Amino acid sequence: MSSRTASFDELDRKIITALMANARTSFAEIGAVIGLSATAVKRRVDRLRETGVITGFTATVEPSALGWRTEAYVEVYCEGAAPPRRLAEVVRNHPEITAAMTVTGGADALLHVRARDVEHFEEVLERIRTVPFIRKTISVMVLSHLIPDSPEAGATQAAPE
Repeated sequence: MSSRTASFDELDRKIITALMANARTSFAEIGAVIGLSATAVKRRVDRLRETGVITGFTATVEPSALGWRTEAYVEVYCEGAAPPRRLAEVVRNHPEITAAMTVTGGADALLHVRARDVEHFEEVLERIRTVPFIRKTISVMVLSHLIPDSPEAGATQAAPE
């Protein structure tokens, strides 16, 4: 069953909210807040994982602690109609690309890129630009995060050596 067709009730929604706020919250703590036993919470979490509603648990880390000191968003413009699967193949080859999505508007895709510094970012851009069907890129450097607790503000992997 996919997350699009998975049904869940208000208790499931409360469990998901608690885990999104702090994935380390124990089932007993969640149960005490929403009125269920730890076992009942665990059963619901297991079901939410099996149905694809919960896709995983991660730690979010200060990017600079992992060596990422430069961050940018890159619009990618392709020659012709580049299928999303081709773009996905390209972005998988760059560990510095932390998120990628196809978008509406003039660009074909938007990439979230982290790098050690501006020189490293330039190297990443040059590698991206060598892909034959990529016509051009437009980059926007991040100066600061206005919502510091957002997922985009944190990192999930260390910078390459």
